[in-house]
Amino acid sequence: MAFYSQLSRDMFPVDTIAAHDALAAARADLFRQAQAACALGSPFVRDVLVAASRQLDRAPLLSAQLATWPGDRASAAIALRVNGALHALARCGAVPELSAVYAARGGDIERAVAVAFESADAMLAAFILQPTQTNEVRRSATLMAGLMTVAGMFGPHIELLEVGASAGLNLNLGRYAYCLGGTSAGDPASPVRIAPKWQGPAPRRHRVEIVEACGVDLAPLDPRDPDDCERLMCYVWADRDDRMEQLSAALQLARRFPPAVERGDAANWLEARLSAPQPHRITRVVMHSMVRQYLATADRLRMIQALARAGAAATADRPLAQLAFEWDEGRRKVELVLTTWPDGTRRLLAHPDPYGDVVSWLG
Repeated sequence: MAFYSQLSRDMFPVDTIAAHDALAAARADLFRQAQAACALGSPFVRDVLVAASRQLDRAPLLSAQLATWPGDRASAAIALRVNGALHALARCGAVPELSAVYAARGGDIERAVAVAFESADAMLAAFILQPTQTNEVRRSATLMAGLMTVAGMFGPHIELLEVGASAGLNLNLGRYAYCLGGTSAGDPASPVRIAPKWQGPAPRRHRVEIVEACGVDLAPLDPRDPDDCERLMCYVWADRDDRMEQLSAALQLARRFPPAVERGDAANWLEARLSAPQPHRITRVVMHSMVRQYLATADRLRMIQALARAGAAATADRPLAQLAFEWDEGRRKVELVLTTWPDGTRRLLAHPDPYGDVVSWLG
């Protein structure tokens, strides 16, 4: 076996071997994401991604991008970008065969993906150059439960700072209605109603009053821009009508109450916000959800240092909290972690799934 391996490397240039290996890794990424989608309730998306992994050779531009992608493909969520690109193509109707299987949630998916790769390679390759946009509204339920925990500790008044806010839909979390394991929260009259499958005890109900909410993103989306809204819709899994309806309702609400999202570097923005004066008896909460994996190591370190400095200056009357909805370090499970200052205590509150459908509350 070693002889044949060495022989094959002698017969082909090194860059050809490397490109082949990289494309094989990209196929494996698509296949892994397919299995994850099925486990999270999207068998149609699984079938699409499995077909994509098999048919990549029909899209030379897309394949070349995947094979030469700079950096870590997993951190860049390449498989999600490919899935979003195919969903976008199906929604716009540019490839009728693909639109048909998406509408039916079945049929000859393999052939439809093959046709899409052959006829719309350039469109797909262009789509994946832009970062993922998964401003998942259902995560707000877990985040609201975390904010109620903060309110129970320090009082109801909260200044909310979100890193990686996308279109800012989670900044409007105080305008949504929730059922959290039997505990109601938020605005009961809201058109956005979120009731994840709740495991474990219900969180204690505490009034949350968000006195200010603002966020930052490198490339924020505008809920008033139809193209930006369509991009968000494309990143919802195609067989999850419930999530698409929820996102649509949240976008409509965001057009009435536009979130305050600045375009900028997360570390610079957070350093500036945390150094600004903090009102008396207002809890400053830094919130982020599924963002850490996209940050450069240097930016993550700067944000940790900014929080440490602000935490050292926090007082009982001007407390600071960090609410992190992120993968654990080994990317085995998602955690909701609450860190509070002035004491610097870290609490693991919950294990939600990545999209907020199921929440295992620890409290």
